[in-house]
Order: sequence, then structure tokens, then C-alpha cells
Amino acid sequence: MRYVAPASVAEVVALLAGDPEARVFAGATDLVPQMRAGRPEPSVAIDLKKIPRLTGVSLTDGTWRIGAAAPTADLTGNAALAADLPGLVYAGGLIGSDQIQNRATLGGNLCNASPAADSVPSLVVNDAQAVVAGPGGELTVRVIDIPSGPGRTSLQPGEFVVEFLIDRPLPSTSDAYLRLIPRTEMDIAIVGAAARVSLDGDGNCSSAAIALAAVAPTVVLVPAAAEALVGGPISDDVLATVAAACAEAADPIDDKRGTVAYRRQVAGVLAKRAVLEAAGRAGNGGGR
Repeated sequence: MRYVAPASVAEVVALLAGDPEARVFAGATDLVPQMRAGRPEPSVAIDLKKIPRLTGVSLTDGTWRIGAAAPTADLTGNAALAADLPGLVYAGGLIGSDQIQNRATLGGNLCNASPAADSVPSLVVNDAQAVVAGPGGELTVRVIDIPSGPGRTSLQPGEFVVEFLIDRPLPSTSDAYLRLIPRTEMDIAIVGAAARVSLDGDGNCSSAAIALAAVAPTVVLVPAAAEALVGGPISDDVLATVAAACAEAADPIDDKRGTVAYRRQVAGVLAKRAVLEAAGRAGNGGGR
């Protein structure tokens, strides 16, 4: 296996076009364990961390630009980003240990395509867009459209994620992410739930989005739960409807970590809690 660390997106595109067995990596926190577990080594391992565009985090003209290879430690250490997108930053901070977070990335967490990926639901509720580079140039796609199943993505040969674009939330808008794990830390979510809530001047919900992890082959948006929130106060009755909609939308499997019935119930409970947390932050101005 050959290791290369290109300095530009164009170099990466050329390397991938010249060798179909080449593979990019953003942090290698998944790639290395997978190879140790027996997966074939790529002919060329392309390190994305030497490209400034892929490792930067910036706010430009009201849009957050987060490099696909930016370490999650750079996100949790960015006070402005954490104020605007606390749920996403918190989710990024759940990926592995403190040491791992100096390498782990949102791009890797997305493209590894685990149904239990912690950062993906938060990216989805914040309507994140991914800039994808490939042989045909660059295009922008919704994050929710990239995972296509466990370990699979919609990316075509020679394509890779360059950066994420997220519009800065308006005042009185905020997000939250919660998960259930068997241990206190460094484990895979049995269920994860992200919520984004906007409040109007009267404290009523004006818009919302809710997404679930680890309850289906890919992250699940729950429009019925969001619709139940919009147009009024976030009451106990509304939250009960949210929980029921999320339990209904969940399509999990039985395994040693949880049954179908258990995961559906937990999905509803976590969704309610995430909504309340996001709404509480939004009521305080959403970090603005």
C-alpha cells in the first residue's frame, strides 16, 4: 500500500481517477481498524488532512463551512460554532475518545455510513449540504442523500466529500442531539435522536426537524413529528405525538444490543428530550 498526502482537491481527483483501488481517508480512525479486521488494503491511501480547504472551519456570509477532514476536536473547541450549532458540536464530540477526536472527522463519520453515526442526524436536521468533488467537477448534495445503507454511500467512483455547508441559524433557533449507549462513553448508539427547533415571538414553534439514528439502515427524518410541533406551544400532548411518530418511523432490528420494541420506545423518548433541549436553547436566543 502506498501513502500519499496531496495538497489540493485537484490532486486527489487525479489520484482517484488514475487508480480505481485508491481510497481517501480523512482521519483513518475507521480505515485502520477495518484493515486490521481483514478488509483488503487500498492500493493507495490518500490522506486528506494536508489540504487546507478540507481541514478548515469558518463562517462566511452567513454560512458555516466545515472541512470534511477537520478534526472534531477543532469543532468542540470553536466557541462560535458551538453557540450556533450546539447539537452538532456535541454529537461530534461523542466520536471516540479525546485522542481519537484529534483525528476523527465529520466526513469520515458520514462516509463510513454506519446507521449509528452520531454526527449524521445533527447534520441532517440542520439541512447540511455536502460539497462533493469528482471527475466531473464539484457538486453540492444534501447530506441525507449520501448514506445509502450500512457501509454504503451514493458517492460514485472517484468522488469524495470536500466540505459541509450549513446556513447559520436564525435567532431563536437551535438544535440538540441525544443518544442511548450501554456504557457511559465510547460506545455505539442503540438509538440517537437529533432535533432542530425555531420559536416565534410568542414561544410557539415555527419550524422543526427531527432525525433518528440506529433505527434503520440510514438516518431517518420524521416529518410527522416535525409537523406536530409547528404552529403552537410545545405541550405535553404535542410531545406525546412526537414520540409516537418517531416510534412509528423507526424500523430497527433485533440484536444483542436491543430489541425492536425497545429501540422504538427509546426513539420516542429521546426525540421528546431532544426537542425540549433544542427548544430551551432556542428560547434563550439560540446562541445569538
